[in-house]
Amino acid sequence: MNENKALFDEDFDLDADLDFDATLTRVLEEVDPLDSGAEAPGSDALDSEGIPASQEGWEVFTDLGDGGARAIPAIHAVAFCESAATRQMISNVAADRRMAHARLDIEEGGLIKAMQYLGLNPTPNLLILESSAPAASLLGQIDQLATLCEEGVQVMVIGATNDISLYRQLMARGVSDYLIAPVTPVQLVRSIGELFTDPDAPFVGKSVSVIGAKGGVGASTLAHNLAWAMSENASVNTSLIDLDLSFGTTALDFNHETGQTVVDALLAPERADDAVISRLLTKATDRLSLFTAPASLSQIVDVEPAAYAKVIDGVRRLMPYVVLDLPHGWTSWLSQTLIGSDEVVLVCQPDLASLRNGKNIIDTLNAKRPNDAPPRLVINMSGVPKRPEIPMKDFSAAIGIEPEIILPFDPHLFGTASNNGQMISETDPLAKPSQAIDTLAASLTGRELSPAKPTLLGRLLGK
Repeated sequence: MNENKALFDEDFDLDADLDFDATLTRVLEEVDPLDSGAEAPGSDALDSEGIPASQEGWEVFTDLGDGGARAIPAIHAVAFCESAATRQMISNVAADRRMAHARLDIEEGGLIKAMQYLGLNPTPNLLILESSAPAASLLGQIDQLATLCEEGVQVMVIGATNDISLYRQLMARGVSDYLIAPVTPVQLVRSIGELFTDPDAPFVGKSVSVIGAKGGVGASTLAHNLAWAMSENASVNTSLIDLDLSFGTTALDFNHETGQTVVDALLAPERADDAVISRLLTKATDRLSLFTAPASLSQIVDVEPAAYAKVIDGVRRLMPYVVLDLPHGWTSWLSQTLIGSDEVVLVCQPDLASLRNGKNIIDTLNAKRPNDAPPRLVINMSGVPKRPEIPMKDFSAAIGIEPEIILPFDPHLFGTASNNGQMISETDPLAKPSQAIDTLAASLTGRELSPAKPTLLGRLLGK
């Protein structure tokens, strides 16, 4: 997590006299995770240094500067494992969100067992082979295995020898990849993804889902300002997709009405190829494109859940970063969209409803995304006058995540920006909320932001 947090509770006078301990205990006892709350598969498995495998993968996979995580296609893979540690790692890989469409079987034994398997079964798309044999024996076994494999099979070897000569000889024999143990789940998932990348669409952008723990917490406002900060202040091409089909506010907030909306793509996903999506996207700036919602009640839009994934993937093929403005709720497509996102930003207020709902969401996503970082927590509208609030330290301890940023209650700044069809960074780039969102944008993109300059409107507002 970024150590340069823009705003935290010491910036506000939040030492309320109220004692929330009893109420917090009651709320947390009532929390019932949205999905049974089962532990993440393999959550107790430790690597050689005593670090949980899932946690070890978090830090690695959050570096997605070369794009987002690609889902593995519907392949059949079989792993032959010699050690318990590798079997546990493969189990974590099988539970990974990117492997949802793939089938991964795990067998005891190394290359000898693999040869016996191929003598009795069709060749799968991918063989993952663990071997602790010396180089000469390993190469001999690979030669024997090759006589049993059908053409086109991909072979990955997990070995213990860090030897460039062995690596070259394995590659010369047609082995697709050689990984040196210990291997993390994310490392293996990424390697599988590289083997099965679509050559016609080798790139997908990084997806960032923004959702509120309850209605009215300002998740859409954050999503819109975050997309603006990523595109204009972090200088990366970004697309904002408004998926609140009936009440979306993207067109209003950006003062950008258009006759074409995301519903046009969602209702005909089979026609939503790259060319169609490119035409439907509307440019707000040179770097920011919008997929607005119709925000109309004149038509009840009934969209198939699979259509959301197809349209989102279509935009990801065109843009390095995609921010998803998700409505508050919990449906099959919302759940799958959150699980499949590269990053999740959860917006809360410092109150009990946000705490309960937010913990439900966090626990569910952590169980479904064992090899990913937990959601990034944003506390919005902190310091509302005369409103009792849960102190930040108590809120963080109860929900299990430290806030990435805390946005102060500033109705004048946000109201002025909204009425002018602007983002808060346009209105006053030096305001604390603007700088906090810039900090989040920098963390998500890995870009250093240029120092903000005051605007004429900001000076007139006395900021």
